[in-house]
Amino acid sequence: MLRNGLEPWHLLIVAIVVIVLFGSKKLPDTARSLGRSMRILKSEAKALKEENAADPAPGTQDRARTAAPVDAD
Repeated sequence: MLRNGLEPWHLLIVAIVVIVLFGSKKLPDTARSLGRSMRILKSEAKALKEENAADPAPGTQDRARTAAPVDAD
């Protein structure tokens, strides 16, 4: 049934349906707002990665300071 997957004419039909449903006036605004949302998401993910890289994992410094020395007797 779906052996061939999506063919170009399938995508054309989907595009026509989207244009009919949303109208040609709303599509640019929708695309613009989607682009803004993606930029915000990327910047927040980048900030989160930078924050995690700058801060060490919680508790790792405390364990290193309070570890008792091991005698090799």
